[in-house]
Amino acid sequence: MSIVMNLYYTGEGGAARRFAEEMERSGTADLIRAEEGNQRYAYFYPADDPETVLLIDIWRDQRAIDLHHASPMMDDIARLREKYGLHMRAERYVTDPAGIPEADAEFIRK
Repeated sequence: MSIVMNLYYTGEGGAARRFAEEMERSGTADLIRAEEGNQRYAYFYPADDPETVLLIDIWRDQRAIDLHHASPMMDDIARLREKYGLHMRAERYVTDPAGIPEADAEFIRK
């Protein structure tokens, strides 16, 4: 089981994309990827909304998320969110340890 966080960052005038670019350029995203329990940290750009960036952030368990949230890095991230005037929406999912069922797998082209 893993915990998947979908975080939607929304701003104006390209601010969300500039935020994601700065997270990558500054090395902060790589530091998060290196944290114990982080399984994925990747930004995506919705084709239908140029003012939003989707962050898919996957963690081994709640303890790993709690340690991440307690890290000093969260202050840096909060400052960047403020700098770019971003608003957020979050979704939380738990992965299915059984994986993709056979009935669904036939629709996935490999």
